[in-house]
Order: sequence, then structure tokens, then C-alpha cells
Amino acid sequence: MIRFLSRFAAPLCVALLAGCAGWPSPPPAPALREDVPLAGVERPGPGAGNWPDAQWWKQYRDPQLDALIALSLRGAPTLVTAQTRFNSALQNVRAASAASGARVDASGTWTRQRMSDSGLIPPKFLGFHWYSQADLGLQFSYDFDWWGKQRAVVESVVDQVHAAEAENATALLTLTSAVADTYFGWQADQARLALAREVVDRQLRVRDIDALRVSSGIDVPDVLQQAEGNLASSREVVAALEGSAQLRRVVLAALAGVSPQALPDLKPAPLPRVDSRLPANASIDLIARRPDIAASRWRVESAARNVDAARADFFPDISIKALAGLSAIDMDKLFRAGSRVFNFGPALHLPIFDGGLIRARYGISQADLDAAVSAYNSALVDAAREVATQALTAQQIDARRKERRAEVDAATALRDSAGARERQGLTDARPTLLADAMLLQQRDGVIALDAQAVATDIALKKSLGGGYLAAKPVNKH
Repeated sequence: MIRFLSRFAAPLCVALLAGCAGWPSPPPAPALREDVPLAGVERPGPGAGNWPDAQWWKQYRDPQLDALIALSLRGAPTLVTAQTRFNSALQNVRAASAASGARVDASGTWTRQRMSDSGLIPPKFLGFHWYSQADLGLQFSYDFDWWGKQRAVVESVVDQVHAAEAENATALLTLTSAVADTYFGWQADQARLALAREVVDRQLRVRDIDALRVSSGIDVPDVLQQAEGNLASSREVVAALEGSAQLRRVVLAALAGVSPQALPDLKPAPLPRVDSRLPANASIDLIARRPDIAASRWRVESAARNVDAARADFFPDISIKALAGLSAIDMDKLFRAGSRVFNFGPALHLPIFDGGLIRARYGISQADLDAAVSAYNSALVDAAREVATQALTAQQIDARRKERRAEVDAATALRDSAGARERQGLTDARPTLLADAMLLQQRDGVIALDAQAVATDIALKKSLGGGYLAAKPVNKH
């Protein structure tokens, strides 16, 4: 036996050395950023804002919004799709785990065959044409994962599960923010619609006065035509706001996955006050609080594990297999002691020449890792842009709201002055009505800015992760 092994020891060593000569060195850990540069945004001071909660929409204290989001979370198609992806990734983990380690298979066969008269052994020499073959056994196999290939495969699939879980959170955040933005847009439409109808009432009264003065010959017909044009313009605003409100209900129904008739009755309510300030540590903690960034980071980890698995293909695979069973050409003899069969032995597989297939697979895995790193860096840039855009937009809206309040005060003073002249009998009601309509339009501008502030606050909460927080650090390197 020793002579037999020594005879093949030298060729085996040569084969091992030939295979080892092409082994690639371990790849370096991917260089990933650890912070998000919020260019153009001042670093928040001690009075900075807070991170969103998991149910961030509840801070608006609107029961109607809570009910709409609860309805949307029950039947949203986007969440069903995200959950399907997560379940698929979870099953892949089970499949990858089952493929590693020990395996035991049971087999049983029975065949009935007729021998050919023209075959290698004619039946006349055996004394029979038909015979049966029965086999029953258990086969055991075990692959030694010395190079960590199976472990890397399992870890890669587990990372994909974590990525799918983060994608679920992304889908939920996208849905809830869309519902909240659409709902408050509907509330803004209702508030502006009430003002627009009051403007139509004022323009209608001005038109009636102008019509009376023109019919009396006091004013020329051009005055009435101008009043008619102003009235039509005001009615157009009403029609636009009514259509916008109806469309928003359709969007809410689509987000919830129900028909518009199945939506609850919505009552007009004042828009909430918002405070759109960034948290003090937004540039650092955003990586752990944005589900899309976390998902991208998990995909980097998965791609890195795939590189490890592809590199392990360069190394020899060692496994052992064993077989224990029964075999006989007569069913009556199958369970006799003499029908026992046994098989045991190790196996070695070392790739020496495969036309560059293994190296190509290794190169593909490295390219996939580079793509995952690039996608992660792009996600950081997008996150920084979104946060900075919403923060700067909130600041601009605050500045515009201050100027708009000054315009409202000026319009109020103008209306009061016109009303005083009317009461003194110096003018008719038209200047007062027109000044009142102008004041209503200024108030409409305030509501529009308030609606933009709420929409920006929702967008900022979404860009900050919407209350998501990674359960554990995703960096394994």
C-alpha cells in the first residue's frame, strides 16, 4: 500500500503545485465612505431637529391620516411585491445552507430485464432470459469547506436577505410618505377652495354692480367686460382646485389598493405646523438610517462574499463519500447478509486547466463587487442631494412665508381703508370688494406656502430614513 501511494505522490504534488501557481491573492476590502457630505447646508446647532420616529406621520396628530396609512399598509401592491422579494431571498438562504455540510440520501430500485440472444453473453449459457435487479442503500457525503467557499455562499445569500429586508423598509417609507403628501395636498386644496369660492362671490358682486352702472349709462361696457373676465378667471381657479382634490382622492385610493368609493370620508382640517430642521448628526448617522443606503451596503457585502467564494474555486476540493446497501438479482436474496455492499473513500478535485473559466468567474465576481461599490457611492450622493435639497427648500419656504405675511398685512390694511371710504360714502362697494378679493388671494398664497412646507417636511423625513435604523452595523470588514 505504501509503495502504491509513493508511486503517485510525486505526480500529485506536481499537480497541486501547478494548481497553486494560479491562486489569486486575497482581495482588499472595498473602500466605502462612512459619512454623507451635505454640501450647502449649515451644520445644525444645539437646537437642531430630531430624527423621525418609526411612525413619523403620527406627529402630525391627524386621525384621518393615521386611518389612511393603516388602510394603505394593509393592501398596498408595492408592499406585497417587496415582501415577495424578501421571501424569495429567505428561501435562497435555506437552499444555500442545505447545500453545505453533510448529506445523506436513500435510494431504492428494482428492474426487470430480458437478455438479448445476440448479446455479449447469450442466455443459453446462463440458463435464463429474464432476470431482476434490486438495490437498496444509503449514501453519505461530506465536503470539507477548508477554504470557506460554502460559508461565503451562505453569507452572501444572508446578506441578500438583509438587503431585501431594507428594501421592504424603503417600499414602506415610499408608500407612507406618498400617502401623507397626497392627503395634505387634498387638505390644502380644500382650504384654498374655500377661499377661491369667496373670491368668486366678491367678483360676482362686483360684476353685478358694474352691470347696473353700465345699463344706467354711468360706465362704458368695457368695465363690465373686464368684470366678466375677472369672474371667469376666479371660477377657473375653483374648477382647477376641485379637479385637483378629486385627483388626489384617486391617488389615495391607488396607494391603498382600493376603489375611490372605498376610501373613508375625509373632512377638511387645518394644515399642521412643521419644524423642518436637520438632526445635528445627519451627515454621519444617515448611513444607518436610510434603508436604501443600508440595502446598497448589504449588496456590497454580498458581492464581497461572492468574490471569496469565486476565489475558493482555485483551491482543491476534498470530500468523502460512503455507501451502505443491499444488492441482488433475486428479490428473495436481497435481505441476506451476503447481499451487503459497502463503499467508502475520499475524493480530491483540483482544477489545473479549464480554459480560464474559473479565472473568468473570479473576474466577474470582482466586477460585480465594483458595481455594488459604485451603486453604494451613488446612493450616498443621492442621499446627500435629497437631504440638502429638502433642508434648503424648507429654509427658502420659511423666508417666503415671512414676506407673504407682510403682503397679507398690507392687503388687510388696503381692505380696511377701502371699507372706511365706503362707510363714509366716498365710494361704492366695488373698491372694498376688490380689496377683499385681493386679501383672499394673499391668504391663498399663505396656504399654498404652508402646503409646500408640509410637503417639504414629509420629503425631509423620507430623505432622513423615516425612522428606519439598521439593527446592527453592516460593515463586516
